[in-house]
Amino acid sequence: MPPEAIRGAWLVDEHGRLTGEYEENPRHGMPQDDFGKLSASDHWLGWLGDDPAAAVRAGIEEALRAQVADAVVEWVKILDTPHFLTAGRPRSEDERTLLVTRAALAAPFALSVRTAQHGRSVLLGVFSWAAVGLAPPGVRRDRHWFDLGVGLDWAAERLGRRIYAIDGADETAEG
Repeated sequence: MPPEAIRGAWLVDEHGRLTGEYEENPRHGMPQDDFGKLSASDHWLGWLGDDPAAAVRAGIEEALRAQVADAVVEWVKILDTPHFLTAGRPRSEDERTLLVTRAALAAPFALSVRTAQHGRSVLLGVFSWAAVGLAPPGVRRDRHWFDLGVGLDWAAERLGRRIYAIDGADETAEG
């Protein structure tokens, strides 16, 4: 539950009994997006464009709308520092410079989504995104995975296979 969604709390004494006092949450209001754990990372996110948080939110929305066309994402919170993978090759004219050829992230989230048929749902899981062909002469290809009810460790274990599955290098990787 997002902290801003909680109106307040009944206070208890040192024995865990209600005191009869109620304390309002001064931050109560409409839950808001929180991509702080993504943007606080010092990992290079240039492959996600100028606004990595907006790119990840758009990827999540795309994944949900692929399942239910009228899905509306109300808020998204990244719950922990994402797991990142980045691969590259030395630049031919300067071997001290690395060209990034592929990158991926797995970000644990909580979100609220609303649909006409199902109403509002709060979902927990990990959103993963991998991109290959980031350095010329490659043709960029991206793929998203939306895994519900799993933890970051589970998704991080699969990210290595997933980052290569895009170009068919690992035929055993799941979709």
